[in-house]
Amino acid sequence: MKVNCDKEGIEKASKVIEDGGIVIFPTDTVYGIGCNPYSKESAKKVYEIKSRDFSKPFPVLVYSKEIASQIAEFDEISEKLVEKFWPGQLTILLKLKDEKLKESLNLSDKIALRVPNHKCTLSLLEKCHYLIGTSANVSGQPSFFDPQECIKSVENYDVFVDGGTITSKGESTIIAIEDGKIKIIREGSLSKEEILKV
Repeated sequence: MKVNCDKEGIEKASKVIEDGGIVIFPTDTVYGIGCNPYSKESAKKVYEIKSRDFSKPFPVLVYSKEIASQIAEFDEISEKLVEKFWPGQLTILLKLKDEKLKESLNLSDKIALRVPNHKCTLSLLEKCHYLIGTSANVSGQPSFFDPQECIKSVENYDVFVDGGTITSKGESTIIAIEDGKIKIIREGSLSKEEILKV
């Protein structure tokens, strides 16, 4: 099923997520694929669609910092960073305090979180709060900006939310805070310099 980024489309997509389905959606970086992160079965399906190694944990998209702090712990540095870069293209590894998510996503004690800066994704997250948010492509293949290309290339999902062509500088930048220092895990559209300035 293909829906638009409007009220009706968001309603349908959020219902599918609630029922354990898999959704492809636009973000401020690339087209993403995801599901309810509390459903182990749904997460397993996303791994299979992407041919992704089960040892690589998925990042989770959240609606806001307030919602993120219900499942993860922030320190002074991470507080400052998300204040500046959320919503936006910063994914941050934080200490996970939600045992259910540890179980469903097979995580140890850290989770990668991000608030995307995209109206459509935020409307979806407003309804479901959390969403596995990984790029909608087979692992190792390029990410998609064009909805038509994405539809042709990815299979076995339940709903495609069409947000048109995405114009972005690419993937999000992933960071962790270790011993009070910022560690860049993957440099994406946010540069190391921009982050270290904070």
